[in-house]
Amino acid sequence: MTQLNSHFIAFFLIAQIAFFSGCMARSKQVDTEEKYKDIVITTKVHEAILDEPSLRPFDINVRTSKGVVELSGLVNSRDDMEKAISIARSVSGVKFIKNDMRIPGTGDYW
Repeated sequence: MTQLNSHFIAFFLIAQIAFFSGCMARSKQVDTEEKYKDIVITTKVHEAILDEPSLRPFDINVRTSKGVVELSGLVNSRDDMEKAISIARSVSGVKFIKNDMRIPGTGDYW
């Protein structure tokens, strides 16, 4: 009976280790996939903004975390802000836009 218990305990511990290591590997895979998607979104938004001639003179920064795109930098007007936001929204995978762009001299955020 003691040998049976020790075999059961050993089996149980091995099963636990295998199960939890599988969960950790899946979590890391999901994190990696999410980071990759964020990089793709950031690149697409940045390229789309650069493709808009009226926005090229501005240094608009793009960061993405879990599908949330943050736009920051200086622009000349609210129209420029709206155009950059509209372009970002058109990119596949964007869940939300956080606007941290400013108009110099006014301190205005939109």
